[in-house]
Amino acid sequence: MRVRKLSNSIDVKRYLKDLGVDGGGVNILASKAKRHIIYVKDLHVGAANILKQDALSIGADLAVPRGTVLAITPKVDCILIATGRELEILAKKELAQPFGLKELAKELQKICKVEQAKKVQIMGVINANDDSFFSGSRFKGEDAIAKITRMIEDGADVIDIGGVSSKPNAAMVSASEELERLRPILQAIKQEKLYESVRFSVDSYEPSVIASALDSGFSVVNDITGLANDEVCKLCASYDATVVIMHMLGTPQTMQDDPTYSDVLDDVYDFLQERANKAEAFGVKDVILDVGVGFGKTLEDNLRLIKHLERFATLEKPLLVGASRKSMIDKISSCDVKDRLGGTLALHLEAVRNGASMLRVHDVYEHKQALLTYEALLGV
Repeated sequence: MRVRKLSNSIDVKRYLKDLGVDGGGVNILASKAKRHIIYVKDLHVGAANILKQDALSIGADLAVPRGTVLAITPKVDCILIATGRELEILAKKELAQPFGLKELAKELQKICKVEQAKKVQIMGVINANDDSFFSGSRFKGEDAIAKITRMIEDGADVIDIGGVSSKPNAAMVSASEELERLRPILQAIKQEKLYESVRFSVDSYEPSVIASALDSGFSVVNDITGLANDEVCKLCASYDATVVIMHMLGTPQTMQDDPTYSDVLDDVYDFLQERANKAEAFGVKDVILDVGVGFGKTLEDNLRLIKHLERFATLEKPLLVGASRKSMIDKISSCDVKDRLGGTLALHLEAVRNGASMLRVHDVYEHKQALLTYEALLGV
């Protein structure tokens, strides 16, 4: 007899099937293999005591503050620890309970439904300006087209093109100037029908610029304001375009002026939920959510958003993360922007592990290689 500990990151279903477990058993056992740790804020103390007993009765547990059983405070924070299977059972139990547990049960059911993205897409970045924070992403005219071709060869699924820098304290640019910068690239993409080889995204929140890009074969709109402008919503709906809704605190000119949140996870979640609902109300069918790493966040905020990205999976939209070569890496390991690829890959692979289904990157080839290697590791 031999005993070996298996990694928690294996494809459990594959192992169970190879073992010869019957079909129904595969799903049940796989749900038992994944453990959830769920933080619940401001739960009614009566609900906490009920949830504690129900959790213990099925093998799960609920961590509560000292004195909860005596109802010392009207509300408490707590941490639920349960396998996927236990979470499913608990969610059904709480649907019939008082003190807000029915609403909690619905949230638990959402968590049960979340699945890992089957394929992670790579969005390559091209900037048609002179002041983007990474000079290696700046291209114009024929050079931009050559870079697009290279990105396609390297494995990009989407190429995001913008004419205005959104780095902290970036200079303001008029819509006409932005369009002037982009026009040669848009014309070339349309004339050469490059949109037949890869999807193109326009990094803009100006309706006139977005309209020109969509007319040129673009099918994605990457809006750092998170659809603040109703006209952008109408445009995206009329062209049946995919929309990337990003969270930003303030504007590029103000976003790093002492960014403060009551809770960054909750505040960003509420914003993305509200804007996703707005998009759908205007008739936008395809929405991707971006937590906005680096856009009005401290280092700790950025790390928490990446580490707890699963928090946003219950919004039931694909999640994009763009931490490529950003200054947060410099704050962790002092380095120039040209030396931040290693930190970028670490952050992005952690984002994928936590539910990201698209990465916005400057280095397409290296990310393609990293993702293929990551997927190979998961498959053994």
